Amino acid sequence: MPTNVQRREQAKRKLERQLVRRAERAKRRRMLAVVATAATVVVVAGGVYFFATADFGNDTGDDAAATSTTPAAPIEIPTEVKALPTRPTPIADPATCEYRASTEPASKEGTKAPEAGGVAATGTATATIKANIGELKLTLDRALAPCAVNSFISLVKQGYYDGSSCHRIGTEGLQMLQCGDPTGTGSGGPGYTFDNETWPELTYGRGYLAMANAGTDEATQKGTNGSQFFIVYGNAQLAPDYTVFGSIDEAGLKLVDEVARAGHDGAFDPAPGGGKPNKEVKFESVSVA
Repeated sequence: MPTNVQRREQAKRKLERQLVRRAERAKRRRMLAVVATAATVVVVAGGVYFFATADFGNDTGDDAAATSTTPAAPIEIPTEVKALPTRPTPIADPATCEYRASTEPASKEGTKAPEAGGVAATGTATATIKANIGELKLTLDRALAPCAVNSFISLVKQGYYDGSSCHRIGTEGLQMLQCGDPTGTGSGGPGYTFDNETWPELTYGRGYLAMANAGTDEATQKGTNGSQFFIVYGNAQLAPDYTVFGSIDEAGLKLVDEVARAGHDGAFDPAPGGGKPNKEVKFESVSVA
């Protein structure tokens, strides 16, 4: 049993511990008050800066996003235009094509598939795209891809491409500008599909026009070409899965180069890559001669 002296010593030590804890709590309260005051000063200063520098004009969301876009990094674009390939085995002339109704309706109401029989498999046609960036002149080669050329010409004559915008550009790895979707989303089409017109040795290069596709249809095991196509303006290490149906002139390629150097918004990264061009490409009209 503790003595009176021991009890007094215990009480004294207990009081000392209580005083120490009270002092520590008081110190913490003072530190929290200082931190809170400093934070308030920072918030107020930030608010003053924001209201002093913010622009409350009538900019749209797109404009605001454009002003905050990081400048496009410089890209290297090959200057040599690659000559169009020659098919190892010519296609019988005339050719017979198969245009199959797709599961999705045409992006433009009233679009019809072209005639499938008696399609010319020799000769060329010239198409002119009048765009907001200038004129793009195309040479369509029936000997390379008679069904693709036949479809493209038919869509042009129906006004399918008029008013459409190119929705995707790639600047690294695959350097191409993809167009041909009136919806501007990358998912639109003419309401029909047709097969690839490729061969195993096919490669791609600057100046080529090629059909975009969604791979092989799992149900039919057939091609999925529609209305979308791409212009190769630089490097294109692709498997031979995309139908080459013509070329673009050098003046048009230089216009595409300028679009590429302006960069993109990265909307399609990481796969399939690229994004919507920062510099819009809109087809005002397309004609065939």
